[in-house]
Amino acid sequence: MQMCVSSAAAMAMALPLLAGAAQAQVATQGSDAFNLPEDISFIVERSNPNERRATARVNGSIITGTDVDHRVALFVAAQESEISPEQMPALRLQVLRNLIDETLKVQEAANLDMAVTQADVDQSYERYAVQARGMSVEQMNEYLYSIGSSPRTIKRQIQGELAWDRLLQRNVRPFVNVSEGEVTELWERLEASRGTTEYRVGEIYLAATPANRAQVQANANQIIEQLREGGSFIAYARQFSEATSAIQGGDLGWLRLEQLQQPTLEAAVAQMTPGQLVGPLEIPGGYSILLLIDQRQIGMPDPRDAVLSLKQISYTFGPGTTPEQAETQAAAFVEAVEGMNGCGDADARASAVGASTVNNDEIAVRALPEALQTVLLQLNVGETTPPFGDLQEGIRVLMLCGRDDPTDTSGPSVDQIMAQLEDERINRRAQRYLRDLRRDAVIDYN
Repeated sequence: MQMCVSSAAAMAMALPLLAGAAQAQVATQGSDAFNLPEDISFIVERSNPNERRATARVNGSIITGTDVDHRVALFVAAQESEISPEQMPALRLQVLRNLIDETLKVQEAANLDMAVTQADVDQSYERYAVQARGMSVEQMNEYLYSIGSSPRTIKRQIQGELAWDRLLQRNVRPFVNVSEGEVTELWERLEASRGTTEYRVGEIYLAATPANRAQVQANANQIIEQLREGGSFIAYARQFSEATSAIQGGDLGWLRLEQLQQPTLEAAVAQMTPGQLVGPLEIPGGYSILLLIDQRQIGMPDPRDAVLSLKQISYTFGPGTTPEQAETQAAAFVEAVEGMNGCGDADARASAVGASTVNNDEIAVRALPEALQTVLLQLNVGETTPPFGDLQEGIRVLMLCGRDDPTDTSGPSVDQIMAQLEDERINRRAQRYLRDLRRDAVIDYN
C-alpha cells in the first residue's frame, strides 16, 4: 500500500509549524539540559520582500519569482549540506509545484466558505516562533530575513496547511468509516504477533506517471544523493514528499511489514537497520525513498524506553589554554572522575578540580544520541561513560545515578488501531482530492 498521500505544501524547515507534528523531534527534547552533540567522539545580505516577478498564475492568483526564492532559501537553510548549482533548477521546480498546491488548497477552502483568516495565520506563526524555534515574532522575522527568506513564506505555508486541514475535516473525514470488526481483526493479529518486529519508517513518496517517470526517478536520485551528503530527511520529506505524512517529516509511525502492503517496500524494510536509507524504490504510482528510524519487538519492553537519572560532569578549558595544558587538565579531570564514589560523591570531587555538574532525573534513553545509548545501557549505577568532547571546547562524562526499566507491553489500544486505519483511508482520499484540484485548475506559466 502507498502509505503516503499528497501534501506537497509541507514545511521545508526541520521543525513543525503546528502543534502535534514531528513526534520524532519531540523525543529529543529531554536531553536539552545537557546540550549534547549528536556526533559523540569519545576521548582517553537580506532579500527584498517587496520584489515581485511573476512565475505562474493559478486560477488568477500570482506566484512570483520572489515567492520561489524565499521558499528555496528556507529549504536551503535547513540543510546540513550545500545544494549544488546543478540541483538548484530541480529544487526550484519542486518549490513552484508546492506553491501551486498551496494556492489550490487556499482557493478551495475560500470557495467553500472555510477561508483561513489572517488572524488564524498570525496566531499559528507566533506559536511556531515561540514554541518550535524559541524566538519572539520579531526575532523570527529577523532570522528569516537573514537567510534570504521572509515571514510571508512561512505564513503562506501555514495558510495552506490550515486550509487543507479544514477541507479534509469537512469533505473527507466524515465519509471514512472503519468497522469494529476490522479493528478487532487487526487487534487479534497484533496480539498473535507479539515478539515479532515492528518498524518506524520515514518515507519520501514521489508520484509518477508513464510520461514523467524518468524525470521523477532522476529527481529521486538527486534527493538520495543530498540525503547521503547530510541533508535533513525531515526537511526533504516536507518539501518534496507528495504525501500527507510530509507534515510529520515523512514519519509513518510504527508499523509491521504487512501494513506496507507493497512487496517491494516490505522486502526493503526487512533488510534495513536503524538509520539506514534506501531508494528510490519503484512502486505502483511512483517512487519511494525509505529511512528506517527505529525498530522494536511488538508487545515487548524495549530497553531504550528506560528512564535514566543522569549527572553530567563537565570540564571547560579556559581561554588561551595550549594543547599541552589541555591534555594535562583533561588527564587530571579523568583521574578525578575515576576516583568518584557514585553520584553522591561527584559534586564535591568535580568542584575540587574546577568541573561543573548538571542533573537530569528523567531522561529517556531514546532521547540521547545513539552512541551514548549503547554505552549507558551497559552501565551500573555510579559508573560513567568514557569522556567525550574535544580539547578545544572541553570534555565531559555522564554518570548513571538511577534507571527505571520499561514495563509496558500492552501494545496499541483499540482506539489507536482505529485511528490508524482511519488515517490510512483519509490519506488515500486526500490524494485523489488534490489530484482533482490540479486537474480542474487553470495555470499559466511565465
